[in-house]
Amino acid sequence: MKESDLFDPVRNYLSANGYRVRAEVKNCDIVASKDNRIIIIELKLTPNLELIFQATERQRITPSVYTALPRAVIKSTKRWKKFKYILKRLGVGLILIDLDDPNDQIEIILHPIKFQKKKNTRLKSSIIRELDNRSQNLNIGGINRTKIITAYKENAIQIAVYLNKLGASSPKKLRSYQTGKKTLSILSNNYYGWFQRISRGVYDVTSVGKKEIQNFPGLVKKYQNYLEKIGD
Repeated sequence: MKESDLFDPVRNYLSANGYRVRAEVKNCDIVASKDNRIIIIELKLTPNLELIFQATERQRITPSVYTALPRAVIKSTKRWKKFKYILKRLGVGLILIDLDDPNDQIEIILHPIKFQKKKNTRLKSSIIRELDNRSQNLNIGGINRTKIITAYKENAIQIAVYLNKLGASSPKKLRSYQTGKKTLSILSNNYYGWFQRISRGVYDVTSVGKKEIQNFPGLVKKYQNYLEKIGD
């Protein structure tokens, strides 16, 4: 397949809708005009950054800019959804072309309209809570495939350190040492396998927990110092 294979379906669709269509005008793949309105369409075989560059450059000429791609490139993935979201944010239209269906080749997915930003207040609130509940900057930005120390994990480390020092304890006792309202759920859910229930309402740290928290010496020392400061 070549980019030129996409030209005829787009031209035929625009012509059928009353547009005058020309190809390769001032580096634009397709330019169509009707009633003093100009539309520019950039053809590409795959969604990529070059297409984004071209489309936004064409917006200096007209706000009515579309990208056109073969339908075959659609993948049910987050990457495809993100690509459409970027086009929507930029106010760039999107046309899909089905070369295998001569009767219904063109589908307009997005029109180039101004994007109305909506703030995700729930996500913003969760980020603020995560920031507030992390006592130290223990992660390095930009590193992949590395376990992240979240506020939840730090809370679990704190509880494990206290149980290691205090011995088997109830969630109520642990909360008196400022382990927070998630103490019971962290103990009962036991996501990391660090805790075990000794009896009703009483928990202790497992051998796995004692071993794994040593991978976080800074936090272990911090919470040990806290216990020593306030006393048992």
